[in-house]
Amino acid sequence: MDLYEYQARDLFEKYEVPVLAGIIADTPEEAKAAAEKIGGVVVVKAQVKVGGRGKAGGVKVAKTPDEAYEAAQAILGLDIKGHIVKRVMIAGGARIAKEFYFSVLLDRANRSYLSLTSFEGGMEIEQLAVERPDALARIEVDPAAGIDLAKATEIAEAANFPAELVGKVAPVFVKLYDVYTGEDATLVEVNPLVLTEEGDIIALDGKVSLDDNAEFRHANHPLLEDKAAADPLEAKAKELDLNYVKLDGSVGIIGNGAGLVMSTLDVVAYAGERHGDVKPANFLDIGGGASAEVMANGLGIILGDPQVKSVFVNVFGGITACDQVAKGIVGALAELGAAADKPIVVRLDGNNVVEGRRILEEAAHPLVTLAENMDQGADKAAELANA
Repeated sequence: MDLYEYQARDLFEKYEVPVLAGIIADTPEEAKAAAEKIGGVVVVKAQVKVGGRGKAGGVKVAKTPDEAYEAAQAILGLDIKGHIVKRVMIAGGARIAKEFYFSVLLDRANRSYLSLTSFEGGMEIEQLAVERPDALARIEVDPAAGIDLAKATEIAEAANFPAELVGKVAPVFVKLYDVYTGEDATLVEVNPLVLTEEGDIIALDGKVSLDDNAEFRHANHPLLEDKAAADPLEAKAKELDLNYVKLDGSVGIIGNGAGLVMSTLDVVAYAGERHGDVKPANFLDIGGGASAEVMANGLGIILGDPQVKSVFVNVFGGITACDQVAKGIVGALAELGAAADKPIVVRLDGNNVVEGRRILEEAAHPLVTLAENMDQGADKAAELANA
């Protein structure tokens, strides 16, 4: 789960990371009141989970409460890369002398943590990594050891911080790592981390992504979710304990196992090039227990997406045998009834596949087409979606 900036700021404050005052506002009147409370120069910042807010007009400096009112009035309702601004944060202003970048993230490829740090912040880190890779220090962090003051000093020195600043930023790196581990995050990023003219180090803008798998350890994490902004299909799938991610294509995908589903996405995308550039509409992993109820829930989610024109069920029978999967599909179609109104291509393989195919053939449902293999199934599903 990605957090809004104001939520990241509040977490930083909880872990004693130095931050500026910040108050959220949903109306221009609330923005004005917040500016009056903070006092002095403030910054009105759009709260959307997307970058490039400043370039889109979503960040404005206000020298008076009246200017904060006008800035909020201009920002609220703004469309920033498809995200409509419904809330702003009024943040205290800072006299910035220098901007830096710091992040710690999960490095899945190396099964470790990774710190990305630069003495040059305030810009797109992806751009910096391409144009000047030498300006970005990539330091592996051993999860068992973490970032203590010695490791933080190593990171700061590798990022070319001058000696007089290493002692200032290193303790902040330690506290940011405390946020990362304390909240079971997969990303903690500060861009920019700033040195003020007064000599203070402040986290001026933060981004935090939390690991949903660790939600059971944090009773407060569900409260951070913006249910109103969530995709309704993804929200429904979460309630049903389905691993679902909505995409922008027209072929609905159901598989058992994340690896198989990922492969299915690739195969469908490749087949779609031959049929009007058709693409996958979702990622949906039903796991090993493909019962009638689970299959019905999965099909119900996918068929509820108006973008879906066909469905490809790609299952490899392992723990759950293919005959049980087939019974699940037949039961799901019976349970869904008229709600099942789009063609469904089914490919079964693995344990008890002969019996599974026999069950589907005998059911002879008019919407179901059996495929011999994954390539054939993907091609047929793409063809049906394009038709």
